[in-house]
Amino acid sequence: MVCQAICSSAQAGSFHFSRKAELVSQMMDFIKAEPQDSLRTPIRKKAMLACTHLVSLEPELEEQAQTDMIHGCLHSVMAVLPEPEGEDGLQESLYLDTMHALEDLLRSTLRRNMTPQGLQIMVEHLSPWIKSPRGYERARALGLSACLLQFFLEHLCVSALVPFHNLGLLVGLFSPRCADLWPATRQEAVSCVYSLLYLQLGYEGFSHDYRDDVVERLLSLKDGLVHPDPAILFHTCHSVAQIIAKRLPPDQLISLLLTLFESLGDPDKNCSRAATVMINCLLKERGNMLLEKVPEIMSVLRSKLQETREEHVLQSAQHSVYLLASQHYVAVVSSLLGSPLPFDSHTCTLWRALAVEPSLTTQVLGLLLEKMNKDVPFKESRAFLLSSSPDRVATLLPLAATCALHEVTSAPASGPAVTELYPELFAGLLLRVSCTVGVQLPRNLQAKERRATSSASVSKTLDPCSSAVDALRAMLLRGGSEDVVQRMELERGWESLRTSVGHEDGVARLASAMAKFAGPRLPLVMKALLSTQSSVYEAQRVTSTAFLAELLNSNVVNDLMLLESLLNNLAARQKDPCASVRRLVLRGLANIASGSPNEVRTHGPQLLTAMISGLDDGDDPHSLVALEAMAGLAKLLGLVDPGDLRSVLLHTAIRIRPFFDSEKMEFRSVSIRLFGHLNKACHGDCEDVFLEQVVGGLVPLLLHLQDPQAPVAGACRFALRMCGPNLECEELAAVFQKHLQDGRGLHFGEFLNTTCKHLMCHFPDLLGRLGLTLTLTPAPAHRLPSATRGATASVTGGPGATHCRPAAPTQGPSPHGACESC
Repeated sequence: MVCQAICSSAQAGSFHFSRKAELVSQMMDFIKAEPQDSLRTPIRKKAMLACTHLVSLEPELEEQAQTDMIHGCLHSVMAVLPEPEGEDGLQESLYLDTMHALEDLLRSTLRRNMTPQGLQIMVEHLSPWIKSPRGYERARALGLSACLLQFFLEHLCVSALVPFHNLGLLVGLFSPRCADLWPATRQEAVSCVYSLLYLQLGYEGFSHDYRDDVVERLLSLKDGLVHPDPAILFHTCHSVAQIIAKRLPPDQLISLLLTLFESLGDPDKNCSRAATVMINCLLKERGNMLLEKVPEIMSVLRSKLQETREEHVLQSAQHSVYLLASQHYVAVVSSLLGSPLPFDSHTCTLWRALAVEPSLTTQVLGLLLEKMNKDVPFKESRAFLLSSSPDRVATLLPLAATCALHEVTSAPASGPAVTELYPELFAGLLLRVSCTVGVQLPRNLQAKERRATSSASVSKTLDPCSSAVDALRAMLLRGGSEDVVQRMELERGWESLRTSVGHEDGVARLASAMAKFAGPRLPLVMKALLSTQSSVYEAQRVTSTAFLAELLNSNVVNDLMLLESLLNNLAARQKDPCASVRRLVLRGLANIASGSPNEVRTHGPQLLTAMISGLDDGDDPHSLVALEAMAGLAKLLGLVDPGDLRSVLLHTAIRIRPFFDSEKMEFRSVSIRLFGHLNKACHGDCEDVFLEQVVGGLVPLLLHLQDPQAPVAGACRFALRMCGPNLECEELAAVFQKHLQDGRGLHFGEFLNTTCKHLMCHFPDLLGRLGLTLTLTPAPAHRLPSATRGATASVTGGPGATHCRPAAPTQGPSPHGACESC
C-alpha cells in the first residue's frame, strides 16, 4: 500500500527510494516461501503487486536483481499445476488475479526500457517457458508474450526511423508455436506474430491506426488453428510464413532463419515440423537475397543434421539445400566442397539433395566437373630429403569435387542430368582416374584416415584413385550403361584401373565394353577425349590414347563412321614426347586389322609408315615402341596391299634382326614371329636382296628352336615354316613343314643334322656362319640346352660331322646351283 501511495503521488517521479532493492528482495522471499506447484493464498499476487509499484520508482534495479525478480515471479506462477476442471470459482479467480499481477509486473518492467532491446530481454525471460515440454506452461508463456507485445505496440513512440533490429529473432521464436499441440498456444502465437509485424510497420513510420492488408490476413488464419488436423495446421503455418516473407525486412531474414533452425530440435514435434515448413517457404519466397549467407546457412544445416535423426528434419534439410541451390547453386556447391573429407553421411545427404531437379543437377554436375579440372590434380613432394623420387599428393579441391560427383550421380533422380552430360562426365572422370593412380592423400587426411580406421564407426576409407573410379562407375550406372559396368566387374576391370601396372589394361577393357554396349555414346565421348589429347599431363594423354586405341579393335567405329577421324587423330600423336603414348598409338593403328580388316588395304601406306617409324623410334630407352611396332606389323602384313608391302620388307627385316637375341623374351618372340610373317607375305615373290636376309636369319632361328621360353620356340617354328618356300629348296621346306608343326614333338639333334645336310648342300657358306655364331656369341649359345650345343657342335667339326660334309662348290651359295649339284 505504501508503494502504491508513493507511485500515485505527484512527486513519484522525483522520489528516490534508497531501500527499494531491499524491499524487492523481501517480496521475493515471500514468493519463494509459497509452494511451487500449487496456488492457495494471495501472497504471490500481493507480493508481485508490490514489486510492480517498486519497479517504477527510482533508482532502477540493478540488472541481476531485476533478472532474479522476474525469474522468481515467473517460476512461482508458470510452474503451478493447472486446477482440475470443475473446481470452485474462487481458486480460478485467485489464479487469474495472480496472473494479472504477473502481467502488470512484466509491463511495469518493460515500461522502463521501451526499446527493441528491452522487449527482447523480456521475451528472453519467457523463452524457457515458451519452449517448455509442458503444454500449460507454454500456453501461459505465449499469453504473457502476447500481452507484452500488445502493450509495447500500444505505447510505441518512434521519434526517428530506427530499425527493429531483432524482429527476425522474435518472429522466429513465436512462429513455430502456430502448430503447438495446445490450441490456445497456437492462437496466441499468431497474435504475437501479428503484433511484431505491426511493430515493424511502426518503426518504418506507419501510424498507429494503419492497417496492412497482408498482416491482417493473420487474424483470419486463427480459425484454422483451432482444428488439430496436422494437414490444416501445416498449411496454415505455410500461409503464416508467406505473410512473414512479404513483410520481413531483408536484413532480418537471416536472423529469422537461424532462429527457426534452432526450432528444428523442439521437443514438440509439431513445432519442429512447422519450423521446417516455414524455413522452406522463406527460402522459396526470399532465398534470392541470401547469397552472402549461404555458407552460414549450410553450416547450420550440417550441424542440425548431426544433432537429430528425425526423418522430417532430414527431409527438410535436403529440401532447404535444394531451394537454396536453385537460386545460388555456385555458392551452395562451394560451401559443400568446403566440408571436411571424407564427407560424412550428413554431407552426402545434402549433396544428393542437389539431384532432385534435372536442370539444377545439370548445372551442379557441370560446375563440379569444372572444379575437378580447375586445379592441378596432384603436387609432388618428398617425404624424406634423401628419397629417390617425389611422392604425388592429391590436391583437395579436385578430390572433394570427385567425391561430390560420386554422391550426386549416386542419386537415382540424377539420371536425366547424367544422360545429358554423359560425354563430358565420362571423359572427365576417366581422365581423373588416370591422374590419381598411385597418388596419395594429403598428410593431414592420411592421419585422419588412420584415426577413422581405428574407430568402429568408419564406413569407408578415402583414396584418390578409388574415389574417381567409384564416381565413374556411378556415372555409368546412372547414365544407363549398366551392361558396361557389369562387363567391367566380370573382367575385374575396375580393379585394374586402380593400379599402375593394370591401368592400361583396365582402360582397354572399359573401351571394349563401351564399344560393345554403349556404341551410340561413342561419337561424343570420342570428341570429348580427343580434346584432351594435348593435355599437359602425361597420364591423361596415355589414358585417352589407350581408350581410343582400343576402340579401333571393334567394328563399331566403322559403323559409326569414326574410323577416319580416329586414325588421323592417333597418327597425329606419333610425335608425342611420351613413349607410352607413341606405343599406344601404334597399338591402336594395328587394331584396325581386327576391328575393320577390310579397311587395312585402304589405309595401308599410312599404317605401314607409322609402324616403320615406330621401329626406328630412338627416344625410347626400353624399345617398347619398337616392340609394339613389331606386334602391329605382324597383324597388318597379311592384309595390306603387296605393292605397299614390297617397299618396306627389307628395311623391316634388317631393323628387327637385332631383337632375335634380346635378353627379353617378348622381344625375341615378337621379332621372330614378325620375321615369319615377312616371309609369308612374300611367298613366290621374294627378291634376292630380301632372300639374303632370309638366309642370314636361319642361324638364330635354328638356335632359338630350343629357347627355354616356349613362346620364342613357337615363334621360331612358325618363322622357319614360313622361310622354307622362300629358300627355293623343296627338301628343306619339306623338313621344316614336317618337323616344325605346332604341338609336335621335336628331336632337335636329328632335326638339326637333317637340316644341316641340306644347308651344306644348298648354302655351304651358311654352315661356317653357324659355327662362327656359336663360337663368337656365347650368350645365345649359353641359353641353349646342352643337347642343342652338342648337335650344333657336330655340324661345325665335332664327331659325326663328316658324313654330311659336301664337296666344295665351284661357285657361290646360289640356291639354284646348290640344288642342282645335290
